[in-house]
Amino acid sequence: MAKPGIHPEWYPEAKVYCNGQVVMTVGSTKPELHVDVWSGNHPFYTGTQKIIDTEGRVERFRRKYGMTNDRASGGKNKK
Repeated sequence: MAKPGIHPEWYPEAKVYCNGQVVMTVGSTKPELHVDVWSGNHPFYTGTQKIIDTEGRVERFRRKYGMTNDRASGGKNKK
């Protein structure tokens, strides 16, 4: 049983706003929640996600630290 007077007020119908529009209703300790991103406009959930990796992280790392890919060249780069 919860102790009286120590818990925050619970709002079972708290409204979640994104760009000034109500996007959903949830339970919260605040009556209104203002968010920038939610599942309805996040690129991962909407399918508009773009992966931009034109150079390639692994290749960039190897070039930065002087590592060569000996397996791809058949080991011809060894001295």
